[in-house]
Amino acid sequence: MNGKKTILLKTGWDTVNIGDIGHTPGTLRVLEEKLPDVRIIAWMGRMDDSIEAMLRRRFPKVSFITGRIDGNADPDSSDLADAFDQADLVIHNSSMGQDTTMMSAARKRGKAYGMFGQSYPPEIAEKADLIDLLNDARFVFCRDTLTLGTLRSIRLRTPVLDFNPDGCFGIDVRDDPPARAFLSDRALEEHRYMTLQLRTNTQKHPGTDSPLNPANPTPEQRADDERRAAKLRDVMTGWIEQADCKVVIAPEVKKEIGHNKRLLIDPLPDAIRKNVVLRDQFWNADEAASVFASARVVVCHEPHSCIIGLANGTPSVHTYSPYHGPKYHMFADIGLKNWQVPLDDQPADAILKTLIDIHRNFDAARERVRDAMEFVDGRFSRAAATIKNVLES
Repeated sequence: MNGKKTILLKTGWDTVNIGDIGHTPGTLRVLEEKLPDVRIIAWMGRMDDSIEAMLRRRFPKVSFITGRIDGNADPDSSDLADAFDQADLVIHNSSMGQDTTMMSAARKRGKAYGMFGQSYPPEIAEKADLIDLLNDARFVFCRDTLTLGTLRSIRLRTPVLDFNPDGCFGIDVRDDPPARAFLSDRALEEHRYMTLQLRTNTQKHPGTDSPLNPANPTPEQRADDERRAAKLRDVMTGWIEQADCKVVIAPEVKKEIGHNKRLLIDPLPDAIRKNVVLRDQFWNADEAASVFASARVVVCHEPHSCIIGLANGTPSVHTYSPYHGPKYHMFADIGLKNWQVPLDDQPADAILKTLIDIHRNFDAARERVRDAMEFVDGRFSRAAATIKNVLES
């Protein structure tokens, strides 16, 4: 490339979900390693002191800014306006992809833009404004092939439409000292515990309401939570008895800490409960990564704890529900289909069998992780080549 090009990366979706935190260091690592001559500005949606400190330690060359796009597709801060002026390319980091503000602002300013690892439901076919903006993108990378099939079916006109894993797979930040202190305090030995979390039908932030995080769950939603929790309690019991390893209830989302205690731990008999540890304080993605790196296996109803586990070499099983969107399919897409387990459709014994197979064939399971991550890195290299071509054009 002639001269140093600048990428403006829209990222940092939340501070109460280690997946929404983890997208940022993951994708920044990919861009930094694959495109070392590119200057990067990270446009953070949400950031607190802990997240900012983690990111600045790992990425001292990256500029971090905040700001929003108003109803006229204009930046509401001078930092963000300046970043758009400097950008040769604007990229939207991995997400469910429904937000159009970045694309609208980039198109208004004549800036090239692209989407890095998105998921979309089939209903996208009804969203003409979103499709129009995606048609003008220089590239749209889907983090799952279900989304890729959906966008191909509507004949999206972007020059590059392809599969590229979620940016969180690139994560390499760690915070070992507090992780070691936590493990030591709870008498947890390396590779002798499983981490686990259930996702509940409960609100994510006080005063908010959404279909996936309802402020007032219906009786049916409460019953779903109870049924899923009972199944996972059976899985934990079997794991403790058969693998002779402990369980750590490890939060991907801050709001689940109390619900997981209520649903997963409190109903357990004393003989089982004494082998279950509740992580009762939320954490940053780097400390979570350190705990996952020492686990025997990571199990989560959300996908990104599993992704962080895989990025740290740990076998991971995603006990998913399809109504959370097509992102669950990315585990099959990287060669780990039998670690992608539908929680509602599989009995506890079947889930437990998957975990015990990993436990008894641990070295082979870790080799599968290495193979999957090599595939992921190859796709990241392919995406970086596309981004480089756009910057050079």
